[in-house]
Amino acid sequence: MQKRIIECVPNFSEGRNLDVIKQITGVIEASKGVKLLDVDPGEATNRTVVTFVGEPEAVCDTAVAAIKRATELIDMRQHKGAHPRMGACDVCPLIPVSGITLEECAELARALAKRIAEELGVPTYCYEAAAFTPERRNLAVCRAGEYEALPEKMTKEGAQPDFGARPFDEGVARTGATAVGARDFLVAVNYNLNTTSTRRANAIAFDVREKGRPMREGNPITGKIVKDENGNPVMKPGTLKACKAIGWFIEEYGIAQVSMNMTNLAVTPLHAAFDEVCRAADARGVRVTGAEIVGLVPKSTLVDAGRHFLRKQNRSTGLPERELVRIAIESMGLSNLKEFKPEEKVIEYILEAEEQKGVKRLVDMTCAGFAEETASDSPAPGGGSISAYMGALAAALGTMVANLSSHKAGWDDKWEHFSNWADNGMAVMNELLYLVDEDTAAFNKIMDVFAMPKSTDEEKAARAEAMEVATLYATQVPLRTMKAAFKAFDVVRAMAEEGNPNSVSDAGVGALAARSAVMGACLNVKINAAGLKNRAVAEALVAEAEEIQRQAQEAEREILAVVESKIN
Repeated sequence: MQKRIIECVPNFSEGRNLDVIKQITGVIEASKGVKLLDVDPGEATNRTVVTFVGEPEAVCDTAVAAIKRATELIDMRQHKGAHPRMGACDVCPLIPVSGITLEECAELARALAKRIAEELGVPTYCYEAAAFTPERRNLAVCRAGEYEALPEKMTKEGAQPDFGARPFDEGVARTGATAVGARDFLVAVNYNLNTTSTRRANAIAFDVREKGRPMREGNPITGKIVKDENGNPVMKPGTLKACKAIGWFIEEYGIAQVSMNMTNLAVTPLHAAFDEVCRAADARGVRVTGAEIVGLVPKSTLVDAGRHFLRKQNRSTGLPERELVRIAIESMGLSNLKEFKPEEKVIEYILEAEEQKGVKRLVDMTCAGFAEETASDSPAPGGGSISAYMGALAAALGTMVANLSSHKAGWDDKWEHFSNWADNGMAVMNELLYLVDEDTAAFNKIMDVFAMPKSTDEEKAARAEAMEVATLYATQVPLRTMKAAFKAFDVVRAMAEEGNPNSVSDAGVGALAARSAVMGACLNVKINAAGLKNRAVAEALVAEAEEIQRQAQEAEREILAVVESKIN
């Protein structure tokens, strides 16, 4: 199950007073549901860029709390710095990382801007994807004239803030204004070259960057620059959209690099940029020896890259996520200069590590450990978790056969077909692995209700209501397991019929495991539904479960018949 994660990068107008910076970032560190990733103070700019991530609600709540603290500590009447600024928190962009779109981030940004204005009294502008007007997509338009222009802009039609417009008063004088926006994730990447020539690195950068290079008359290097009617150079665009790039020499490594900022991964993914820089370098007699990601990166960027490089090899992409990430690292030489550690560079892995501190997950156990935990005198994990795990193994077997079939000798024309089935199987497997622990979590919710007080009528009523909610959830989870496990039949059926004949028995075992998963989960639906007071809901859930069970038994018979026909 993909978690909704966004990144927030507020810029605070203080880069010199470390105590002030620490107080602001301390608010973020103390907030639940977010992870502080980076604090980058600048003395000359008198500005600190802070990066934190988490689920949307937690991130927005934390942003409000951090901005509140900043407005208490920073007096814009005293602020001087080299960087353009208009408020104690100058800008606060929200950036989609996983499970959420840019459009959804834009709506969140607008709601956040409104909260900052109403709860903190700080006037706010909405920019980039959150802008209400096309011109305000450009941050420079919102920040025109900086802090010093706010007295005029606060009430001027067309220049006033989107939220919190009012005459310039002491409060605004102290806090200034904030720009809240939404933008795509920016990836900074350097491409390592087997040359020391900055000129050649620049030439490659100009070949690929969206801006390109100035057009010239005659000689493309020394010819006169062509200009338009306004006297501006006419540019010849490069080959990559949403990419900015320059060439430079890195003394530390003794090589030249193409340094690139990628501003929209949906338009130009990392793997596409890597391939294009390789092509442009090769055209100039230069070779890309690897790449270096600066800062953090969303998991999807590397997963998509891994799939891309496997497809170039006509190999199946239906592999575990961590393996796809490893292939991306190897394919792009991300460890060429220094080791690329996914657990330190991938945002989702950093968050997972933080969340799992002290948490004992069933799916992280060894096979023996899982069996021993099940055999203990604790009621969980029980049949529901076991059913989900059996379903995951069913999907895994189907995926295995698909992967074996995708690179079977003589079946080269079928690799993509089997790769698609492997992708399907991996998705089902991952869903069921999630449900292994979710089933135990559902049981624990019921146990938590038993610990609730029941001394007064009010407490008894609250306890009864909580029990109904918990029991309903405990019924719905195994039903989800049934539905997910039933999807495994599609994979194992296809592999029994079309897959590598040497592995047809594995497909058969997958069918047996899928049926057991469905039937086991069905028992859990029935026993939990029996505790529901709402009998209409209970009967509907049981009826749905029994129908899935019937279909599963039929699917098992059909698949086993295919398997037996090929074995005998």
